[in-house]
Amino acid sequence: MTENSEILLVEKRGEVEWVTMNRPDRLNALSKEMVHELRQYFEEKYDDKDTRIIVLRGAGRAFCAGLDLKEERTAGDVADSFKGQTNIRDIYKAMRRCPQPIISLIKGAACGGGFSLALASDIRIVGESAKLNAAYLTIGLTGCDMGSSYFLPRLVGASLASELLLTGRFIYAQEAVLHRLVSKVVPDEELDDAPTDIIEAMLATSKMGLQLTKDALNFSIDAPSMDAAMAMEDRQQILLSAASDEFSNRRQKFQ
Repeated sequence: MTENSEILLVEKRGEVEWVTMNRPDRLNALSKEMVHELRQYFEEKYDDKDTRIIVLRGAGRAFCAGLDLKEERTAGDVADSFKGQTNIRDIYKAMRRCPQPIISLIKGAACGGGFSLALASDIRIVGESAKLNAAYLTIGLTGCDMGSSYFLPRLVGASLASELLLTGRFIYAQEAVLHRLVSKVVPDEELDDAPTDIIEAMLATSKMGLQLTKDALNFSIDAPSMDAAMAMEDRQQILLSAASDEFSNRRQKFQ
């Protein structure tokens, strides 16, 4: 990530990084520079041994309004368009690949690519003003974009996912928590404090255990069978119990 970036602000609080998309005048819409900053940030996290948890939020009154449609874009051929598409797509792939759990704090609009930022996170907490939608369909594109057709059915089931993707309608905070798309709803002014208990619980775990839990969850979502998922669990547990003394030390506390 570019040092001293004004578009993506990163604040280190111990082993937690608070990442703020900082284009409040554009509702944190995804400009080319924002896309570059987000992609580079999450790709760099794969080798970051000091950061255990990431909190993602937007400055101002919105989380992220999606692609910045007012940004001037030069006409290009199909190859150029595809490159732009994959540059954005790779943000979400990097979010799932990075070992740190990602907590998204969402208020106001989370649309299109902003919706997918929320979907690609591990935990979503919303303010009362939150409204989320797959806006792609409403601007003449397919509703299935930036991982929405992958993430959404796995989070809320095929029926509601189909409704949201086939209509582009908003899902608001209370409905989102009802359908377990998000963990909880809090007043907007309490949003920054909302993940405190979750963060503290995560920090109380072993660093490698936390990372491998995300890794196993990623695998199990697409596991072809129960046996395959349990084989991954077996691998992770033996790896952790053999890799360090932390398991032995923690076990002794319960004896």
